[in-house]
Amino acid sequence: MTHATTPASTHAEKTTDIRLVVLDMAGTTVADGGLVERAFAVAAAELGVREGTAEHAEHLAYVRATMGESKISVFRHLFGDEARARRANAAFEKAYGELVDGGLIAPVPGARETVEALLASGRGVVLTTGFARVTQDAILAALGWADLVPLTLCPADAGGRGRPFPDMVLEAFLRTKAAEDVRQVAVAGDTSYDVLSGVRAGAGLVAGVRTGAHGDAEFRAAGATHVLDSVAGLPALLAGAR
Repeated sequence: MTHATTPASTHAEKTTDIRLVVLDMAGTTVADGGLVERAFAVAAAELGVREGTAEHAEHLAYVRATMGESKISVFRHLFGDEARARRANAAFEKAYGELVDGGLIAPVPGARETVEALLASGRGVVLTTGFARVTQDAILAALGWADLVPLTLCPADAGGRGRPFPDMVLEAFLRTKAAEDVRQVAVAGDTSYDVLSGVRAGAGLVAGVRTGAHGDAEFRAAGATHVLDSVAGLPALLAGAR
């Protein structure tokens, strides 16, 4: 059995007082059951890339490797010119939104309780995503989370750059004013890109969670300070780090 929390370096216990927690959504606080891949298949078909072809397999492998990155950035890499990328992204967002509306997402067990516990402890909490705002809002509405936290961010809210850039973490830091130092920020996500964005932002605690796309090896390579079985382990970890 794996431990709920695993320090990823000898410096992990030197975390400063955490006052702001930046959490990813799909795969971290939201279980979507592989909807990204299903929506990608629709987007790929829109651009003439059919399932079962070598090109489709190559594209899907890239999508899996870059989980957590801004979706428009992924499509720019895959389809080249801006017009094709935006066409693919629009098809993806539409397909994902329809799957969400169909009731095919749910909270990761304990996620809502985790967010409520963190807020009750006096910390700021921000939910972030690599999806467009329209999709993020659809997810929040489907879960009944529209008023769960005061601030949610997508790449467009941070000047257009999503993960692995640090922009959304730093935007959360600037907007909430919940922390005085970036080292008082904790970041948690299920992909190496979540981890890398936290590391690049200078966050004092950066945790990978095992409920989504990537695993321990990717988290450690990206610089995670901790690895958690689930985001539900975060309040206890922060209580110890405080």
